[in-house]
Amino acid sequence: MSNSSSHNGHLFFVSTISSNPCAERLGSLMFSVAKNFIIFLAMVILCNGVHYLLKPYSMPRIISDILVGMIVGNIGFLRDIYEEFNKTFGFIIDFVMMFYMFALGIEMDPYAIFKQPSRDAQIAYAGILSTFIVGCFTTPLFDFFSGKHKLYFTLCLSTLLASTASPVLTRLITSLKISKSDIGKLVIAAGMHSDFLCSLLLSIGYIAMPLPVFCEKEAYRMNDRGKARIKLSIVMGCAVLGQMLFTAIVSPIMMRWVNNENPEGKPMKGAHLVLSVAFMVLICASSTLYDYSPILSAFMAGICLPREGRLSKWVITKINYMLTSIFFPIFFLWMGYEADLRKFEAWRLATWIRLLMLVAIGMASKVAGTVISGAMLGFNWPDSVAIGLLLTTKGHFHIYLAIKVMKCGGNTTTGIEMIIAIFFTVLHSPSVVAHIIKRARKRAPTHRMALQLLEPSSELRILLCVHGPQNVPACINFMEISRGTTDPGMFVCVTDLVELTDELAAAAEKAEGGGDNKTVALNDRAIAANREKVTSSFEEYVDEDGDGITIRRSMAVSTFINMARDICSLADELNIALIVLPFHRRHREDGTLDGGNPGFRHVNRKVLKSAPCSVGILVDRGLGSIEKIQRTSVSINVAVIFVGGKDDREAIAYAGRVARHSGVKLTVIRLLVDTTAEANKFSGPLGVNLSEQEQEMALDDECFAQFYEKHIVGGRIAYMEKHLANSAETFSVLKSFEGRYSLVIVGREGGVNSILTKGMNDWQQCPELGPIGDVLSGPDFSITVSVLIIQQHKLKGELDGLDDDFTVMM
Repeated sequence: MSNSSSHNGHLFFVSTISSNPCAERLGSLMFSVAKNFIIFLAMVILCNGVHYLLKPYSMPRIISDILVGMIVGNIGFLRDIYEEFNKTFGFIIDFVMMFYMFALGIEMDPYAIFKQPSRDAQIAYAGILSTFIVGCFTTPLFDFFSGKHKLYFTLCLSTLLASTASPVLTRLITSLKISKSDIGKLVIAAGMHSDFLCSLLLSIGYIAMPLPVFCEKEAYRMNDRGKARIKLSIVMGCAVLGQMLFTAIVSPIMMRWVNNENPEGKPMKGAHLVLSVAFMVLICASSTLYDYSPILSAFMAGICLPREGRLSKWVITKINYMLTSIFFPIFFLWMGYEADLRKFEAWRLATWIRLLMLVAIGMASKVAGTVISGAMLGFNWPDSVAIGLLLTTKGHFHIYLAIKVMKCGGNTTTGIEMIIAIFFTVLHSPSVVAHIIKRARKRAPTHRMALQLLEPSSELRILLCVHGPQNVPACINFMEISRGTTDPGMFVCVTDLVELTDELAAAAEKAEGGGDNKTVALNDRAIAANREKVTSSFEEYVDEDGDGITIRRSMAVSTFINMARDICSLADELNIALIVLPFHRRHREDGTLDGGNPGFRHVNRKVLKSAPCSVGILVDRGLGSIEKIQRTSVSINVAVIFVGGKDDREAIAYAGRVARHSGVKLTVIRLLVDTTAEANKFSGPLGVNLSEQEQEMALDDECFAQFYEKHIVGGRIAYMEKHLANSAETFSVLKSFEGRYSLVIVGREGGVNSILTKGMNDWQQCPELGPIGDVLSGPDFSITVSVLIIQQHKLKGELDGLDDDFTVMM
């Protein structure tokens, strides 16, 4: 009896669960969520995997995302799962695009359209105008849309063809490492102008042509004509204008308060973040009250928010992170689902003609506009063509609108054609950038300006820079020890570095004919007096004892930002092999160095980065106090340190020239790694693989062997080797130089034996001098040892990504 009742109770419990609809729905919902989460993870993995496979071809990420989205979104059994979440899909994507357009709006400068157009703005406007005009006249001929709103669709399509996806373009230019170049900066700025203007036109155009009217929904058919529709547009326009005014007035006040309450370096307060996010949601979401697009409303609100400040940067960073890591995989999955390839009319010739025309109109008309504008601005036509092709780049917002077209006046085939056209506007970008880099390399100097590569029979050409008369004694002694033999001799261009101050710039503007910086500088009494002192000192030296030395005078009058470019241009023009720059800190009477001029330090760093030849920085700590270096007897003791690497090889090459001077006692000190030291038994060079280590060591040994045979075997040059275990022992060796040498020559960067300088970077005061040069020039070292730091010319063939501010537009 008890067994029977127990059995009945069990059946009752099971039947209760099975008949509970809430439990069944909850279980079904959890299962569906789990399925969709697995699909999302698969999408993320596939997008990253395909992007990794295409990375060797420098393809931007959107290429792999479109491919994966189109494939995964059209898998048969997965489409059945998508059907269940079709409405949810739409809500998520609209939410994503609100974020995207809001962040885009914040990054835009709304005042740009009211300013005098810059070069990049002129390029952008010319491309927009040419593409829009060509699009308006040609797209109606190919029946992209059906229905009575053909004119409106044509205007919108022409605007989309004329626009540029600036986030995609900026990321593309940065990843391909030309963002610091002149053409890279111009393309990024022009893309921003193009994106802003076209998005603004679409946002304003929506007021006259709302999407519900476009799509001919029943609720809006009554408004399609007549006063009701005009009234709707007027109400919508006034509401958008009111929203923008409210945002432009209130947001700066609120965001300034939040920024002041949350200074840099401290975590932002949670209450302030909540309040800020709530305010942004309020100004973006209010558009639904008057039937304006929330996505375009987010853009309009974004452009009215201040771009500067910690809060704006925080919002942009967080939105971009969420879009990239979470929302974009969902976005491209939705794209593939909506772009149903089963409905694509691939068998029709008209489909491929329309696709070809979309790509041709977008590219040809954009390029035509940029070429015409470029010709007016004085650009070379290859640069204008490259700019135009890059400005055709489309992105996520264009894909979103292409999908919307399928439901509003267009069919699935039209939408897929637009997506494929968008794909091709990005596909060519790596090839265009590769062509830009190729042209940049061709324009770079082809002569090999490194001392190590200089033939013994060739004239040594030096660009010797001076800040003023205080540098002259050290520079004259440098010239003396560098002169070598009378034949072939030495050419020295002594260049005054003069800062273009506000006073000089104002005088240049007031001068007749616009004024020339050099002429105005020479008219300045102080500058003219200093230049006269420098000139007379060098002329006196050459007249007395300057056999084989040719002197030329020059002047670089520029701001500190542009001075390095002027120096490099002069060096390139004169085929200079070595630029010598004074250290930015001056030698005091007590032997110490002053705080220095940060402007000249900036110049030195930029010259080291972009010089067309080898560069030396001369730290004068007594070299100029030697009255005259005799040739009949030893007047100066010089040491050169060789650790290894191309800069040390360049220092050795220069030391070979110094060794010819009869008044110089040269000592070569080679620092080697003590392989018997316990600490170095299992440690290799830092950041260098074995093959590179072997190649560098072979080059070091070959270079040093040649130098040894040529200069040391005869016994005139002293030579010593130091086997060291670590940087501490290196420092001890350097300290032993005090009082023994007047000048020490070193390479800027160490070679593969970086274990000997490891840790020196931790306390570097002047990284531009390199680890050893910084130690020798530091306050803890001897106040009587001058230092010459040499960096070998970076041969143009070594420029892998041109991740520099190279110039290709001349």
